[in-house]
Amino acid sequence: MNPRTAFSSQKLSGLRIFPLSKTFMVKIGRYNTLVIKRETDFGIYLDDGAGGILLPKRFVPEGAKPGDELEVFIYHDSEDRVIATTQRPIGIVGEIVKLKAVSVTRQGAFMDWGLMKDLFVPVSKQVSGMYAGKEYLVMIYIDERTGRIAASEKLESFLSNEALTVKEMDLVDLTVYRRTDIGYVMIINHLHTGVLHFNEVYRPIEIGDHFEGYIKKIYPDNKIDVAAGKPGYGRVEGEAQKILRLLDEHNGYLPFHDKSDPGEIYSFFGMSKKTFKMTVGNLYKQKKIVFTKTGIKRIE
Repeated sequence: MNPRTAFSSQKLSGLRIFPLSKTFMVKIGRYNTLVIKRETDFGIYLDDGAGGILLPKRFVPEGAKPGDELEVFIYHDSEDRVIATTQRPIGIVGEIVKLKAVSVTRQGAFMDWGLMKDLFVPVSKQVSGMYAGKEYLVMIYIDERTGRIAASEKLESFLSNEALTVKEMDLVDLTVYRRTDIGYVMIINHLHTGVLHFNEVYRPIEIGDHFEGYIKKIYPDNKIDVAAGKPGYGRVEGEAQKILRLLDEHNGYLPFHDKSDPGEIYSFFGMSKKTFKMTVGNLYKQKKIVFTKTGIKRIE
């Protein structure tokens, strides 16, 4: 199941996340591929099955003409009109992203999400107040009452492991949520939570960091352990390309081997010693490298 589709049907904290505008047959807060309907002096109108949605002239690609298809992001402008843009926001509806607060009022905070109009976080959706200039993890959603795109810092109500959409060994999107005594709580596909244990962390990470990982284990109570990178040999293949690239960048030789200090290996390669040994072993079997007394050498 597509995690964004699963999310869109959930009712959480009294808010229903729905994909379609009540007025237009387009997905508000998401990317849409629409046909150019007509041109005007101030932009083009895209076919939405009704009166059309304006794409302002400054965002119209050069050479675009009626009948062409364009991928655009749909949202409300500062005058609350549904409008299109070819700008790409940092996140879309259903995603959890780290955004910076650019201004704060009594009603809420405004976040920079890469569009001309900032994203609003109501005071009621903040954890302990927001401050201009600081970054926060927020969920982007559509408010059921107003139909407008907004964001919430209260993430727990959007996350659930009750009905999982993942299985062991699945590749997933991971976002660092918070640190615990055993590792980091991770947000999985913007839907679930899992734990990345400290012994699986091979580089510095911070709250809000986003990277690829996989489901390592699912327990009977639906608790999840995750790992960064790709599982099994898929992961080794990804690291293998890195080692070969580094060899090429250092004249075909690197002074690292199975007796090298784990910290030095991590500092240079960004991987654990275990992963390094697995990877170079695989490269040796493929006759892409040879071992010397002091390191590894690329075979031409």
